[in-house]
Amino acid sequence: MVERGNRAISAKVRGIVQGVGFRYSTIYQAKHLNLNGYVRNLADGSVEVIAEGKKEKIENFLLWLKKGPPGAYVQKLDYRYIPYKDLYRGFSIEY
Repeated sequence: MVERGNRAISAKVRGIVQGVGFRYSTIYQAKHLNLNGYVRNLADGSVEVIAEGKKEKIENFLLWLKKGPPGAYVQKLDYRYIPYKDLYRGFSIEY
């Protein structure tokens, strides 16, 4: 059963987001917010993020993704809400 108040997102972050510690910073931020999911680099130079968790934590995570960590330059963040399915345990880097 899916808990009320949970939300999931699929996001694509574009800009200078590879080779600047973006994935590791994303993991740190997601764990800090108690989110589950993954982050991975894509062949086009962008970063994909799937995250699940409490609605307010997801909203805070989206705010963070819009700016990223120091050293990164987020040019564009595209995201959509997807069905919350409680698929992940923890937050990891996918390859």
